[in-house]
Amino acid sequence: MRPTTDDPLELERAHLRESRAALRAMRKDFENLDLTDIAASWVSAEVVRGEVRDRIKTLADLAELPLFFGRVDYLHPPGGAPAGEDDGPERYYIGRRHVHDAGGEPMVLDWRAPVSQPFYRASRTEPLDVALRRRFGYERGELTAYEDEHLTDPAEAATASRLLAAEIEKPRVGPMRDIVATIQPEQDVIVRMDIGDTLCVQGAPGTGKTAVGLHRVAYLLYSHRERLKRTGTLVVGPNDSFLHYIEQVLPSLGELDVAQATVGELVGKQTGLAVRGTDTARAAGLKGDARMAEVLRGAVRSHVGRVEESLVLVRGSRRWRVPQHELQELVDQLLEREMRYGAARDALPQRIAHAVLTRMELAGEAPDDRVQNAVARSAPVKAVVKAVWPAVDPAKLVLRLLSDAEFLAAAADGLLTEDEQAAVRWAKPARGVKTAPWTAADLVLVDEALDLVERTGSLGHVVLDEAQDLSPMQYRAVGRRCSTGSATVLGDIAQGTTPWATGSWEEALLHLGKKGAAVEELTAGFRVPKEIIDYASRLLPHIAEGLAPASSVREALGSLTRREDGDVAAAVRGALRHEGSVGVIVADARMAQVRSALEAAGVAFLDDPGAETTQERRVTLLPASLAKGLEYDHVVVDEPSLIVEGEPDRRTGLRRLYVVLTRAVSGLTVVHSVPLPEELAA
Repeated sequence: MRPTTDDPLELERAHLRESRAALRAMRKDFENLDLTDIAASWVSAEVVRGEVRDRIKTLADLAELPLFFGRVDYLHPPGGAPAGEDDGPERYYIGRRHVHDAGGEPMVLDWRAPVSQPFYRASRTEPLDVALRRRFGYERGELTAYEDEHLTDPAEAATASRLLAAEIEKPRVGPMRDIVATIQPEQDVIVRMDIGDTLCVQGAPGTGKTAVGLHRVAYLLYSHRERLKRTGTLVVGPNDSFLHYIEQVLPSLGELDVAQATVGELVGKQTGLAVRGTDTARAAGLKGDARMAEVLRGAVRSHVGRVEESLVLVRGSRRWRVPQHELQELVDQLLEREMRYGAARDALPQRIAHAVLTRMELAGEAPDDRVQNAVARSAPVKAVVKAVWPAVDPAKLVLRLLSDAEFLAAAADGLLTEDEQAAVRWAKPARGVKTAPWTAADLVLVDEALDLVERTGSLGHVVLDEAQDLSPMQYRAVGRRCSTGSATVLGDIAQGTTPWATGSWEEALLHLGKKGAAVEELTAGFRVPKEIIDYASRLLPHIAEGLAPASSVREALGSLTRREDGDVAAAVRGALRHEGSVGVIVADARMAQVRSALEAAGVAFLDDPGAETTQERRVTLLPASLAKGLEYDHVVVDEPSLIVEGEPDRRTGLRRLYVVLTRAVSGLTVVHSVPLPEELAA
């Protein structure tokens, strides 16, 4: 029932109640569908039932999330026709999903719909036919406030949005939230880019690059649902903690079918092998070097032999002979075509059979396709193929490469020095595939070898986050999985903390197989306050020369605190006086010591960064090596110098520290008794 009042807030609350009732009705309609006798087979019937179940899930009314967060009133109906005198403004509510009433009239529009785009991009200089933009404030799903911008009213002064700032600064207890209500114009441009465009986003801390990548997936699924339903989508993250942190973003936007994995999980699933060993930093760097792709290619092709004798095939009373030199020409032609090893091996018997059929036709016979297939399957032809182009097991090939010095030397000749070959070989030769001391870098090599033999399946779209830490061989592994699709690459050169960290995005895109893709840069920060990002940016000249420092739209004086007493427990107790989550980030080697200090002080904490924080347990203790991609309302950084010293070299250590210092949304406390790194203290 509509309220008998002119109070705009009460009217909006009434629309919210009516919209939620309409959403419940939409869900009820799907729940009441009669699915008996819906298809000719039980398989197709089960597919339909699964689709209905998924649709019911997407229509859930998540009470803690606002059903709509904005409204746009157009001067004219979208499409250009002027509104009638009595029609009033063309008004649309913008939310996470589409909601319509019993008559099919929209009550809430999906934020991805074209008519919703001006909500994000309209401005006073370019109003896009928007007379009014209204933002809504919520508390636990209940509408509490609204804020208007009259974009075509020259008398109204432009002011910063309080509600927008409040939404960005809202305490972060639990997993990552979507940013659908706060997407900025430069972010929206990236989100809505075409599915055919591979895009690389260089983003400083707090610029929202991860959220932009996830919302881009949601937008593409909305715009190209059938296509991506066939081809699939994937989000690749740096570790399980990061994936757990972001895993609720897409479901909150109604998207349930996007797979998530680390590079290690991708290649582990493909190869069927488990990591059983570790590499030195040098060995891991060499195994991740792009030269290893050529080493593997040479190792695979080394199995192709020379034809030693002619083929003689007996069919009935006739003998057909294909000379040795002609067979060798067929082999050479396949090698020149650069086909995958397995596809070429499958093609060779047919080519030999065709040579035999040519002779039959010259002799006056009229063989058909059945004869050619029979010849291709004959014992003499199989014997030639087995001898010249034997089957290759990719895992056994890599095992031999890492165990057999002579085999590696032959494949790596002119590519790796003797010293580099010694560095990548295992200390002891392995006896079997399942018991071999495979490392994470080794499995990427097996994945490459698998693709050299048989093509890896391609998805429609892949999002690759924290990409700056991937090796060239890891880029190739991800690139294989979107070879016929597109990708969104997200990262920050300044946050590269592996010995093989990306030097430039152009080089990374080349290894990914997406040479020439556009690189967009996000520099406006919304998450990290200015005082904190300015402090962390002292490190930039030492870790990423020439990279522009991030600016922050958030002025939060007093957000940075420094303590020289080394009392990390006291710093945590101070952070707990504020609302929201608290991350305590320490050098990996200091974890046990700080854990004991927090326990002695009676501070309740989680020591699994993948665990979900609660109001009772708001503190998470985590090593610096796992901080990347995570964010907390308040961060306590323990002994920055020890974080730097925990890495193989100083540059990598300073990059690790840069990551750690930029995890805070509201407040950062730096605790130390050891002098700060001179690059930070300057």
